[in-house]
Amino acid sequence: MLKLKEHSVLPGFNLALGFTLLYLSLIVLIPLSSLFFKTATSGWDNFWEIVTNERVLASLRVTFFSSLIAAALNAIFGLVIAWVLTRYTFPGKRLIDALVDLPFALPTAVAGITLAMLYAPNGWIGHYFAEYDIKIAYTPLGIVIALTFIGLPFVVRTVQPVLEEMESEAEEAAACLGASRWNTVLRVIFPSIYPALLTGFALAFARSIGEYGSVIFIAGNMPFISEIAPLLIVAKLEQYDYAGATAIALVMLLISFMLLLIINGLQGWSNRRGMK
Repeated sequence: MLKLKEHSVLPGFNLALGFTLLYLSLIVLIPLSSLFFKTATSGWDNFWEIVTNERVLASLRVTFFSSLIAAALNAIFGLVIAWVLTRYTFPGKRLIDALVDLPFALPTAVAGITLAMLYAPNGWIGHYFAEYDIKIAYTPLGIVIALTFIGLPFVVRTVQPVLEEMESEAEEAAACLGASRWNTVLRVIFPSIYPALLTGFALAFARSIGEYGSVIFIAGNMPFISEIAPLLIVAKLEQYDYAGATAIALVMLLISFMLLLIINGLQGWSNRRGMK
């Protein structure tokens, strides 16, 4: 009996793979490889001198630590928001659900100006903190707030579908067996959503590292205090220091890639562990 050949609506494997490799090469591989080549032309000594400069190291610390804190905050509160939107029904739910996507649609410069106006010492929110000598805008704290704002949707939209697919029978069974709410969360709910939560954290972290528009207005851009690496790259480009800009960009690329590789490795490990 002859076996019928299976057909697919999409193109064949060879054609689809070739198109994928070509598209990724044009969009990702070639631009990133040019960054390596441009940095290599300046020489190792010049590259090392640039990346070990105190101002560059300070901007990298501000960028990565602020991004890490913002991503961690988004992982916590994004999970809470996704849980509320999934498990409860209340007036204005559709509006709140739509507001979650606002950072996707809002221009980053508009977000930065708005946050700076709100959290400035004379702003609607900032003046309450100014009474206690707490400064938010033009400090690293303002950077964390801006990065938290732009990264929140990544966590919510990654975790929300997983929560929607989870059936409540497992939670009810755990309750019937005498498990407390805390044990139910740790042993039933969290293992199911952990991979999605880690993915949302990674996406928010990666998005925060390269953020520019929403940060420059609220950061204050003071060297060694609130200057981010993307701003330093733009400053060097304006000074026609292409070697310095590409060197800083390459360091950010390598660090970001290593961190995302570690996070993806942890996610794969958690998936394999959950399948056992």
